[in-house]
Amino acid sequence: MSSAPDATPILSIKGLTKTYATGFQALKGIDLDIRKGEIFALLGPNGAGKTTLISAICGIVTATSGTVAVAGYDHVTDYRKTRAMIGLVPQELSTNAFEPVLSTVRFSRGLFGKPPNPAHLEKVLKTLSLWDKRNSRIMELSGGMKRRVLIAKALSHEPDILFLDEPTAGVDVELRRDMWAMVRALRETGVTIILTTHYIEEAEEMADRIGVINQGELILVEDKKKLMAKLGRKQLVLHLREPLAAIPAELAGQALEIAADGHDLIYTFDAQADETGIPALLKRLADLNIDFKDLQTQQSSLEDIFVSLIRPRS
Repeated sequence: MSSAPDATPILSIKGLTKTYATGFQALKGIDLDIRKGEIFALLGPNGAGKTTLISAICGIVTATSGTVAVAGYDHVTDYRKTRAMIGLVPQELSTNAFEPVLSTVRFSRGLFGKPPNPAHLEKVLKTLSLWDKRNSRIMELSGGMKRRVLIAKALSHEPDILFLDEPTAGVDVELRRDMWAMVRALRETGVTIILTTHYIEEAEEMADRIGVINQGELILVEDKKKLMAKLGRKQLVLHLREPLAAIPAELAGQALEIAADGHDLIYTFDAQADETGIPALLKRLADLNIDFKDLQTQQSSLEDIFVSLIRPRS
């Protein structure tokens, strides 16, 4: 079992904005605290501002306004100190294709002024199943292996925070599962993980907390379990013996809808409430001689919640 994330933020973002010369505002007043030792997933559609936010935190993009503190150090005035605490795995597969794996990882460590530590690099490469490929040139590796090299480079200088920008984009399901296991293992060593992803199941599987960004605004930050409980609707689906053309007037005001050409009656309720209303509904249906042959319950997934959050408001 992993230890609970520390309540003290290792990363604190206040009022962060980014407006480009064109006038496009990519980030709009982002406020976010990341706890030490947590896995935080940042969800959002294409162009929402995920990569811009990571780039601003890492100092790759200069923010227009706002502050970023890493373990209490300002990321502008203490750039070298804060950048050395951060590892970044970018979305793009950009590596020196002709360099052997071990050489490029060793070089990345040296960039941060860290003294040689062959034992650490060996451990990182073994964790990522790259040790057998340490003398292979990067151009000889598969796409999934190249992505592992990017992670090895990001971990070479022993960062406290690891950013993974779309870490499993374009990799197969098996490798994705391997990488999830690796991320959990990293968290066990105390590394704070922040990942952006398009894959809802990735956030659902791994994250402690979830942030949703859309059109440059952070519209929600919530503990994953609380989010699922708060926004995850639960539904009772009744498969009727005889189809209904419409919901009877006697049931007006109930959270009911008809589906499957009248063959299904769907009742939406709050699973957390003391009274779900199901017994009363079933009695009412019996009084109206509405018979059903089967019933089931289903709960909305994180994907349903995500879609409802970013859906344009009419």
